[in-house]
Amino acid sequence: MTVSLIVAASLNHGIGKDNQLPWHLPADLKFFKTTTMGCPVVMGRKTFQSIGRTLPGRKNVIITRDTAFNSDKQFDIELASGLEDAVKKLHFEKEIFIIGGGEIFKQAMTIADTIYLTVVNTTIEADVFFPEIDLTKFELVWEEKHEADEKNKFDYTFQKFVTIPLNNL
Repeated sequence: MTVSLIVAASLNHGIGKDNQLPWHLPADLKFFKTTTMGCPVVMGRKTFQSIGRTLPGRKNVIITRDTAFNSDKQFDIELASGLEDAVKKLHFEKEIFIIGGGEIFKQAMTIADTIYLTVVNTTIEADVFFPEIDLTKFELVWEEKHEADEKNKFDYTFQKFVTIPLNNL
């Protein structure tokens, strides 16, 4: 199984403010949807609540310590007690995507195989941040730069990092 992280972060690594995305970038939302479609997505409870619904076409696994969360079965989701539990439940999948929030990303950096990062070319006020990518463990294998336009307020760059094989260290 491939464990992938997918995130958009500002130049100062900000990914959220007051449990919301700090920007609206339709191109990034399209990239996110295209990249994750058909694969399970794993997120923390706060991230799920900020989205406000399940992501269609993907199994949604929510990490929470609240065992009564969704007890009314309002959402078609699976609960996990932690990141390890979520990964264990999805062990048979080809690829899973960790989609946030900050604490889940921090924990997942040690098990990630791939990181899809959209660098949003701005510095924002944030209260949630994406961890620094350790370039001794990950290498940039692809990037695609885009300029701001009428729909996307900021310049942005799609990047893909993969773990460096141990025999290359």
